[in-house]
Amino acid sequence: MALPFVEQASTHAHDDRSVMQYALLIYTAEDVSPESRRETATAVAPVLERPNVRTWARLHAAQTATTVRLVEGETLLTDGPFVDSKEFLGGLVIIDADNLDEALAVAAELQAMRSGGAIEVRPVLEEPLRGR
Repeated sequence: MALPFVEQASTHAHDDRSVMQYALLIYTAEDVSPESRRETATAVAPVLERPNVRTWARLHAAQTATTVRLVEGETLLTDGPFVDSKEFLGGLVIIDADNLDEALAVAAELQAMRSGGAIEVRPVLEEPLRGR
């Protein structure tokens, strides 16, 4: 699938080739059973063990979140997610990929092993931390 409007945001050298990092944001329905979650985790484990997978993290349910906002100069903490939705961000995977097509292929492979939900793919903006 060629997407001519996609531009590389940034690149870095890794194993003598130019690659980008992509975040695969994994959205899950809140009503997925624990059994289904275990089956999905088992199915996707081989993909997550590949050398181009930088890191991955699974998140607790959205109701465990605390949202931090600055309102009129004061910090406001709110229990729960920022938006009300039937799907929530359940985790994320950071991968190295030569281009968006390669990142989309990994996302499609992971999504095919899941029941429902969605995977959003975004390039990672690589900026050095200040002082480093």
